Amino acid sequence: MPVLLDSGSRGRRSFAATEQDRGRVPPSFLDTDLNCIRLGLVNNMPDLALEQTERQIFKLLDAAAGRKIIFLELYALPTLTRGEWGQRHLSRMNYRGVKDLWNRRLDGLIVTGAEPRAADLTLETYWRTLTEVFDWAENNTISTIASCLAVHAAVFHFDRINRYPLDKKCFGVFNFKRISDDQLFSGNPPQFQMPHSRWNEIRERDVVSCGYDVLVKADHHGVDTFVKRGKSLFVFFQGHPEYEAWTLFGEYRRDVERFLTGRQEAYPDMPLGYFDRKARSTLRAFRDRAPKDRQNRSMANFPSSQLSGRLIDPWRAVAARTYANWLEHIAERKGRRTRPVRVGPASRAGLDQ
Repeated sequence: MPVLLDSGSRGRRSFAATEQDRGRVPPSFLDTDLNCIRLGLVNNMPDLALEQTERQIFKLLDAAAGRKIIFLELYALPTLTRGEWGQRHLSRMNYRGVKDLWNRRLDGLIVTGAEPRAADLTLETYWRTLTEVFDWAENNTISTIASCLAVHAAVFHFDRINRYPLDKKCFGVFNFKRISDDQLFSGNPPQFQMPHSRWNEIRERDVVSCGYDVLVKADHHGVDTFVKRGKSLFVFFQGHPEYEAWTLFGEYRRDVERFLTGRQEAYPDMPLGYFDRKARSTLRAFRDRAPKDRQNRSMANFPSSQLSGRLIDPWRAVAARTYANWLEHIAERKGRRTRPVRVGPASRAGLDQ
């Protein structure tokens, strides 16, 4: 079934992951149907990644939906700084402000990370608004997914769990293992690969001591997935199951350009476990030339076309299965819904005390 994107007064339109699916018409349905899942996406990614993140989430939900109909609404934090292009994109895609959430319910919510600007997350301009979203989600969704920086923000807000800076960026595709039989990973292999891209980590002992359940981890790369069970099931991904095959390559290319234009001091490390031997050799050759010609025009010779067709996404099947299990969990619990619980700015007095 398709993912239906709410375009407000423009009605609902279908997202199609493949060309042959374009124009497919969903059957008639009621929003109360257990197989109709109403989700929200709070997209906090920077302007250049806004559209890319939408597409990644749409495609992953489309792959996971099966016979379910996904009705998706887009939300943005008004306190997150946007440029002119970003503002135009939010308007074109009919993003709502998160205040529209306060008096309603959704079956599920997905909250993405954001590009950090402050070492202390509580000093970010969007901090208070983001924590209001978490409080609302706890009372008004069946389940909420948080990824990357949103994970670090949520666990600090709920339980004062600190994140820790890494000696070097956790960047690449790594092997992880399941340590739980939780339904969320049902049907997935006991070990699999998942992409990560982060400068900080949440440590296993801290989340376990606060009552979280760790589902997936690696000996050398820490926790991948953990959950908190309460009024809403919170699912935390330190990695990026939504990434497409070329996403890490795009991040690496961006960081190389930042180095060449003087916005980054050191030449970036390649993502680990991602490029094959030939690709690594090609990229090392470019790196060796780059410091001698540290100008933006050097990017014209960056070997994008040589490498883009060689990239694969071995995590994709696991990501789709995990999201399918998440949607099934929501469908199973949907019949128990109650009226909205208002958790907005006016009712938050004392929550952060």
